[in-house]
Amino acid sequence: MNIVQHFVDGEIWGGSATRTADIFNPATGMVTGKVELASATDVAHVVAIAKNAQVRWGAQPPAKRAAVMFAFRDLLVRHTDELAELLSREHGKTLPDARGEIARGIEVVEFVCGIPHLLKGEYSEQVATQVDSFSVRQPLGVVAGVTPFNFPAMVPLWMYPVSIACGNAFVLKPSERDPSVVIRIAQLFHEAGLPAGVFNVVNGDKEAVDAILDHPDVDAVSFVGSTAIGHYIYSRGAANGKRVQALCGAKNHLVVMPDADMDKVADALIGSAYGSAGERCMAISIAVPVGEKTADRLVEVLAPRVAALTVAPYDDPASDMGPVISRQSLDRILGYIGEGERAGAKLVVDGRNVKLQGYENGYFLGGCLFDHVKPDMSIYRDEIFGPVLSVLRAQSYEEAVTLINDHEYGNGTSIFTRDGDTARDFFSRVRIGMVGVNVPIPVPVAYHSFGGWKRSLFGDHHIHGMEGVRFNTRLKTMTTRWPSGIKEGAVFNFHSGSDTQA
Repeated sequence: MNIVQHFVDGEIWGGSATRTADIFNPATGMVTGKVELASATDVAHVVAIAKNAQVRWGAQPPAKRAAVMFAFRDLLVRHTDELAELLSREHGKTLPDARGEIARGIEVVEFVCGIPHLLKGEYSEQVATQVDSFSVRQPLGVVAGVTPFNFPAMVPLWMYPVSIACGNAFVLKPSERDPSVVIRIAQLFHEAGLPAGVFNVVNGDKEAVDAILDHPDVDAVSFVGSTAIGHYIYSRGAANGKRVQALCGAKNHLVVMPDADMDKVADALIGSAYGSAGERCMAISIAVPVGEKTADRLVEVLAPRVAALTVAPYDDPASDMGPVISRQSLDRILGYIGEGERAGAKLVVDGRNVKLQGYENGYFLGGCLFDHVKPDMSIYRDEIFGPVLSVLRAQSYEEAVTLINDHEYGNGTSIFTRDGDTARDFFSRVRIGMVGVNVPIPVPVAYHSFGGWKRSLFGDHHIHGMEGVRFNTRLKTMTTRWPSGIKEGAVFNFHSGSDTQA
């Protein structure tokens, strides 16, 4: 049986803890391995190693740090298929989804290959007589990350390449449900020339997370996951004087205007609502058609496409959608579907009857489509995190905007329309962090920044892009004055002893 340990100080490390957690194959429900869970003592040991390594790493010129990032990027590209296989085996998502996830992570590495430019400060001459002022950005020290199961490669890659390129050391606590791909990527990072101790991976559960939040030598914590845990991490970390960014839950709406191309809308919803079995914080889980005719047409076009989705294990080339991550997740999603029916929503496509020969114990669920959903229903209010799309019919554009702005989450939203005035008004008025126009999932590219509003984000900074650079550095501003001035008759030469004036 595969035993997943930690990656510390440039090598695999067993730690001192005796507790483990099972790793499951979501397609079969079988235990395929175990992951060792770090104790608070283990975390303290790793933080000490990271703190010591950061002193040397942070003193390196940014160009030398960039050279490591270039080499790391090349290794990730060369090993993409290996990493995708490792990821899909534990998570369950299809291989194309896994390759796409790794590609999006690589984009962040490519972004920080330009770290010498990104760290440039500002300079103002003569802010007063013979007084100049300038600013620089310096590393924080030791930064930690706590990441979710749904993107075990991409979300960590949103964090640690930016932090490490800025001169920090990093301690990552990934999800214990699918930890293997992170360990392999850490080995590749070390192979790329990253000094030992700068990037460390500590597997664990709440004990490890609390140890990170309480450790005085951890300067900042980055988190992606549920709102309840994100609020806990933000509150406890901030109370301990740490800089914290916590990217949390979502309930993303896609508004369909009467002038939208309905076939393109349906294509967009198939990918955005059911890709990765709906297990992503940027999944579109609410479609808001404006007007009854628009709604009728949308459901008519969309329903057969949802029903036709192929649900199969990750290694089946025909698979559109793999299993969800665990039995607990499957049971929770099924519970929401039942609640939606009891509340009066119409289940147009019911994916609960998926049966796969040889995979009877897997966590499979077909695509589900609800119509006539109301704002007071749990399937509308809560983040389901599964392949369930709800259609909530709005009678006007104003009603659609109000629905979005009134929801507690503010991660992402999109509108499909041919009208530029409507699109511009929508972008201006919705209180959402990421907005798309005729784009199903408005995830920013790596050189912009990712993050929501309202209860989708705790903290002041979004992740990656320039917001990531700001989160991972401290601003220092210097003001200088040289009161002696330039002495009369002084000669400045390029070479000592030369008579040639510069």
